[in-house]
Formats: sequence, C-alpha cells, structure tokens
Amino acid sequence: MNPWDHPLITKGMTTQLATRRARIAAGETPLGWKVGLGSPTSLEKLGIAAPAIGYLMQGAQLPSGATVSFKGYVRPVAEIEIAVRMARDLEGDATAADALAAIDNIRPAIEIADLDLVPAPDNLDAVLARNIFQRHVLLGENSRAGGALDGIVSRLIRRGVEANNTSDPEALTGKLMETVAHVANTLAAFGETLSAGDIIITGSITPPLVIEGDETALTHALDPIGEVSVGFRLD
Repeated sequence: MNPWDHPLITKGMTTQLATRRARIAAGETPLGWKVGLGSPTSLEKLGIAAPAIGYLMQGAQLPSGATVSFKGYVRPVAEIEIAVRMARDLEGDATAADALAAIDNIRPAIEIADLDLVPAPDNLDAVLARNIFQRHVLLGENSRAGGALDGIVSRLIRRGVEANNTSDPEALTGKLMETVAHVANTLAAFGETLSAGDIIITGSITPPLVIEGDETALTHALDPIGEVSVGFRLD
C-alpha cells in the first residue's frame, strides 16, 4: 500500500488540499509544501510509512529576523529545517535521482507551528486537515545550488548558546532526495504537482522545539551556507 492510501491520510489530504485550493481561488498565493511527523519515533507511534505533507502560503512567510507573536497559540513550536527550492516540475513516480535533478537550491529554514492537537493514530485526518499546525516559515537569504548535503553542518542556537550541532541533518528526517520524491508522488496521487519554484521545508532536524515563556529568539545556522533567525513575543 502506498503511504497516501492510508484511509485517514486520504481523508485528511482531501480536506487539506480542498482548503488550499479555496484559499488560492480567494486570492492567496502558494509558496510550496511542508513535511512533518517524519522522525522514526513519529512514524512508529502513528503507524504510518512516510512523513505527512502540508502546504505553505506566501502570506505565512516572514523574513529572517522577524518576531512572531504567540498570542492565541496553544503550544508554540519551532522546527529547524532544510528548505529546498525546485528548479522544475517533478511529476508522480519520481525517484530520489529524479528529485536531485529537479532541485534548484537548498537553504536553512525555521518553521513556526501551533501544536494545538497531539498527533495520534486515530486523528491523522484532523492533523492533516489542520495543515499539520503550520503558522509561519522563515527562510535564510543565502542558498547553495543543487541538493547535495556534502559538508553541511546544522547548528541550533537557543538562549544564546549552541544547543545542537550535527553533520547528519538527515538522521531524523530521512534522506532529503527521498523526501522530495515522496512529496511529488503524494501530490500526484491527489491531483497536484510539485512545481518549479516551489519551496519544500523537509522536516525538523531536531525534535520539535516547544518554545518556553522565557525564550526570545533562536537561530538555525546551516554551515557553510548561512543562517536564519526568529524572535518571539507572547503578546
């Protein structure tokens, strides 16, 4: 069975993409896609074979260094990620090699989410319908051509100190090219296309970071490419 044939995933993706199409019809501009719930622990807990897919809109994008207000959030979460920009369309039945050939560049990213529902095996449809809690995305200004991760080191700076450092940014997310191909194949199954110019944020390099009341900022450095940062306020 394909990952998207799971009945709750089918139900949730159908609702999610209908909402996306309605937003576009109402005048919003799409930015791309997001990947979530893809760590080995999450996959096992939820009983799914591959990460979940959500969407990004341009209205949710903030510039690096912007401050996010958590007013009204239930449980604010940040995720440090690698963002991929597509150079050309990638259709269904894509392979990892196809994905590598279709990528324009990679750069650091931070996603802000509101974990207002704890994902569980019996509520996957609701999680997907809520677009996997997506609120904002911030992208680094600097990028590197292609999709190769040779020499890449991800560093998380939290409360002013380095809280995580890894030269294996795929350890929790799975292989980057396989993730991109999975996005293309899932979208194709629901009548959508991973298109040239689309941004994909490819999953959290660390476990999702629950932002605590005393935190004011964090930074994701993707060496040697560059970094992206975000500030927080409670009101």
